[in-house]
Amino acid sequence: MLRAILIAVISAALAWGNPPAGFKKIFNGKNLKGWHVSQVNHHGNTPWRVEKGVLLGTQSKPGNGGILLTDKKYKNFEVYLELNPDFGCDSGLFLRSSEKGEAYQVTLDYLQGGNMGGIYGERLKDVKGAPAKTWQEHWKKGEWNTLRARIEGDVPHIQVWMNGVQITDWTDTANHAAEGATEGMISVQVHGGKRWNESGGYHRFRNIAIKELR
Repeated sequence: MLRAILIAVISAALAWGNPPAGFKKIFNGKNLKGWHVSQVNHHGNTPWRVEKGVLLGTQSKPGNGGILLTDKKYKNFEVYLELNPDFGCDSGLFLRSSEKGEAYQVTLDYLQGGNMGGIYGERLKDVKGAPAKTWQEHWKKGEWNTLRARIEGDVPHIQVWMNGVQITDWTDTANHAAEGATEGMISVQVHGGKRWNESGGYHRFRNIAIKELR
């Protein structure tokens, strides 16, 4: 009996995984402490909730999306998270975001014709982003996947790894962040409008952690 319990505990721990060494969790898995919903971005103000250690985001009514931001701002850092979205749901990981959601975005567009792990300028002018060309080779459908994104430099250099494999290495031509910012919040998104599963669906995140860089 004891052996069975130990096996179950170990299996559960392995299933959940842990952030890499040197990373500090910024989502506690219990509530939204340290985070807040933007009331001024163009996607909406959909609420987010936490269930069994998982951060859940969906449109609260058709078309109403939104973003959830860290209270703290960061400059040079790596962010790690695990995600398992429903197909048809468009999201993103925002880096150096403003309260309005102006940010360098790592695309999490899990829908027909979408791209996971590419770079996009969310409400930023003159950002010529880039798709992640090989993400489908490394994505595990219907399972938890890991994503790690690194941003550094006043002129941002962004790298993205999916399940331990680098899929993006991109440098901007200049700093195009809103008002020339070199720091900002981390955010996850529920896209507003029609870029969402018509029957509902969720983007799911867990084990969100950060490593600040010099």
